[in-house]
Amino acid sequence: MTDLASRDPLPSSPPAPAARLGASTATGPGRLGAVTREVALYVVALGVALAVSALLVALTHGSPGRVVSALYSGSLEGWGSFGYTLDNAGPLIIVAVGAIVSSRAGLFNIGQEGQVTIGAMTAAFVALKVHPSGGLVLVLALVAGAVGGAVWAGIAALLRYWRGVEVVISTLLLTFIGFQVLNYSLSRTFLLHEHGTSGATLTESDQLSSKVQLPQIGHYPGFNFGSGLIVAVVLAIVISLVLARTTLGFRLRLLGLNPVAARRVGIRAAWVGSLALLVSGACAGLAGGVMLTGQAYRITPTISNNVGWNGLLVALVARNRPWVAIAVAFAFGALQAGGGFLATTGVPTDLVNVVEALVVLAAVFPPALDEIRRRRSRAKAVVSEAGGAA
Repeated sequence: MTDLASRDPLPSSPPAPAARLGASTATGPGRLGAVTREVALYVVALGVALAVSALLVALTHGSPGRVVSALYSGSLEGWGSFGYTLDNAGPLIIVAVGAIVSSRAGLFNIGQEGQVTIGAMTAAFVALKVHPSGGLVLVLALVAGAVGGAVWAGIAALLRYWRGVEVVISTLLLTFIGFQVLNYSLSRTFLLHEHGTSGATLTESDQLSSKVQLPQIGHYPGFNFGSGLIVAVVLAIVISLVLARTTLGFRLRLLGLNPVAARRVGIRAAWVGSLALLVSGACAGLAGGVMLTGQAYRITPTISNNVGWNGLLVALVARNRPWVAIAVAFAFGALQAGGGFLATTGVPTDLVNVVEALVVLAAVFPPALDEIRRRRSRAKAVVSEAGGAA
């Protein structure tokens, strides 16, 4: 990583186009060899992950061939299955691009699961309590979901810059508080508990009116998918452009790369970092709103359905690149869609979670290995300089 603090004075705006072009067009045998080596590492790591997955299937007395066939049938075989994969990918994209924003600023927000929960809850309040139902209420519900997620992440931002609490800790703990807030809301009729079921043991809300549900593109069993996917892709494009082409994106990157250098050029870490966390939480909350209005249509204690955790993994596998996150989210969505068919093979459906974890490990192995090599090279250089000086 370049030591930005050593450049004095530092630029307060993105590098000139010519400078960026010169950096991106550098070629040579060394660069080609590095790229080839990185691709090979990814292929080997992914191959090992798939081999371990096949071994686990065999240990559970299943057939790897039947498992692959079941996953394909549930995710890609027909238009209906393909649409289900797209529906699963949409919320993952939204959560992932939000996680990328905070990571670019050097803040590792891992509380997306709680922010998705709070976002779905606040969206449900608007969708169920505001009348008459209609398109405007649908928009307000999605906005409320984003605001709810932003507020929940904003608590972590406040704790970080007011009391110095690490974002990783605060966002994780706030996740479990968010679960309890939702459970309380679902246990009170004046809040979100379903009307007329005060004696029921199952806590859930009333079903949303069809007028506050996201429209479906196409019709089952033909090609169809929820319009939440369009929201996700548009959001990913916008955030990608903001991060790559605007001064705000440059400030976020500079803050993440070198906070000391960022302060030297006048970037206020508290404001920029808080903004990054608010955007990250808003994206997670919007994902909760999309799930509520586009898939679940009523809120339950398990409304988040691990989308927050999986969206964070998508961002991790994509290495904080929004465009790559779209493709990775599709792969994760296919695994989740096909996981429902694993029961026909006699293999536990939880195997999908294991495969996802192995894929994540395979994705982070090459950059981790590169970082270890860089640190060893720097250590050898320091030792050589010390020996030369002696």
